[in-house]
Amino acid sequence: MKIKIYTITLLLSVVLGSCSSSFLDEKPLDFMSATNSFLTQEDIDCSINNLYYLIRREFYSRDENRPMDYLYGTDIVYDGEPNGTERHSNMISAYHSTGNIASVHWSLLYHTISTANTIIDRLPASEVSEEQKTIAEAKARFFRGFAYRTLAYLYGGVPLLLTEIVEPKFDYVRASKEEVLKQALTDVEFAATHLPSLSSVQDGEVSNAAAYHLLSELYLATAQYQKAVDAATTVIDDPATGLMYTRFGSRANEVPGDVYWDLFRKNNQNRGSGNTEGIWVIQIETDTPGGSGSLTAKDQTYTLERHHAPMVRDVKAHGMNPFSWPIGDYTGGRGIGWAISTRYFSDEIWKDDFYGDMRNANHNFVRKFAVHNKEYAKLYGDTIDTQNPPVGVTVPSRPLYAYQSKCTTPYNHPDGLYSNSKTFALNSGAGATYTDQYMFRLAETYLLRAEAYLALNDKNKAAADINVIRDRAHAKPVSVSQVTLDYILDERMRELGVEERRRITLMRMGKLYDRVMKCNPYYAKEMEKHYELWPIPYKEIEANRGAVLEQNPGYE
Repeated sequence: MKIKIYTITLLLSVVLGSCSSSFLDEKPLDFMSATNSFLTQEDIDCSINNLYYLIRREFYSRDENRPMDYLYGTDIVYDGEPNGTERHSNMISAYHSTGNIASVHWSLLYHTISTANTIIDRLPASEVSEEQKTIAEAKARFFRGFAYRTLAYLYGGVPLLLTEIVEPKFDYVRASKEEVLKQALTDVEFAATHLPSLSSVQDGEVSNAAAYHLLSELYLATAQYQKAVDAATTVIDDPATGLMYTRFGSRANEVPGDVYWDLFRKNNQNRGSGNTEGIWVIQIETDTPGGSGSLTAKDQTYTLERHHAPMVRDVKAHGMNPFSWPIGDYTGGRGIGWAISTRYFSDEIWKDDFYGDMRNANHNFVRKFAVHNKEYAKLYGDTIDTQNPPVGVTVPSRPLYAYQSKCTTPYNHPDGLYSNSKTFALNSGAGATYTDQYMFRLAETYLLRAEAYLALNDKNKAAADINVIRDRAHAKPVSVSQVTLDYILDERMRELGVEERRRITLMRMGKLYDRVMKCNPYYAKEMEKHYELWPIPYKEIEANRGAVLEQNPGYE
């Protein structure tokens, strides 16, 4: 018995003694863990790919509502379904600190920052070369800077997190907006220096040109106007970039059409199509593993068609319905009339050159809708025009208004969405915009530089940059005396429209309140000055029990 006890004691001493060595150290060989996930180039690439996913989710594919927060509540559209899911109709509830608008964007943007921080902190221990580490850091810092820039515009000052969080933390404090923008600039400047050139990256990948475009915007936000000019010029003068002037791509021979229309057709956004205008293009990739477009789950892709195209099904004129619905033509696919163009967007900004500006042609900004009902066409004409609607039809209203065709793919929806390919009738799965999307486009770079020149009081050069864009559109040139910040905002509307994250632009400039009051009477009745910033989410304030996370003025 003593021998047995001695033997057991000896064995225990050996086992316990080995605890101080590596005997019990876990070495994962066949699964991913915190210790082996950031060693190889493949590991790092997987993590960086997740950053692309997070940005796409924030701005395009999180669901059918939250990405549209960058359009609703601005000067460009208003809500055709006033009691919808926090679509800014009731601003008091939409912008409440307990609502989804404040919390969802905060969470997604900080998730992006957290992922970038993890990559940056784990790079020194990786097995890749120093050059590969630098490029990976540049990519991570581009996304971190992009996220902080967005947070600063939306919320003002926010907590600055620059390292991986490895344990619970409950004492965050807000940095100033100026400090957050300074950090964003530091990150994006590093990215601009070290990212590969636009001509050497894959479609959809960030490049030094994308970083310089973002730098130009950030320099504007921090009143460094000559630097904004210089950054934009770097992009404009890059041999790999250039505005598109001649027709190109998948539907170049189609009539009606023009080069502006070509920019927004399927498969035309990337450099692979010959497009030198796209600087950073978000890859939607319908029904592709890792993509966001899905024919069976439209709320997992970009539902701009669903929001911005009218719901022509509900048009009643002369006692008849002139339209079938949903039809994949210029009536707007399966639009349901939520994001109605303001009259300012559809009418006022075009009044000086209504018929000359290519961007206002009917195939680009649809106002004349081809009637499907043959009996109606025989009696009353084969089109209905929003400029001269039939008696009893209200324009703009949810069933009928002018809209930008870039939100849809007329006669070119994915094959799996047609219930009748001869009539282009669509099934209930339609409603998304099945094209890659521009995050940065060279036309915007020119307008950023024009804004910087205006701030430097060089209106001649500002007008010249605006006129590069207007010349491509065959529009009348702007005179030097016409150039103001409001004119540039109008030109951004004409050139970018619903393609733009309009809220970002207006909040960056501090012009959201002024433009809503001037251009969007639908929201003007509830608009308040403090809506220039969103509230800090209440759940973040409540959970931060170790320090005070201050709320923005005007919110509870």
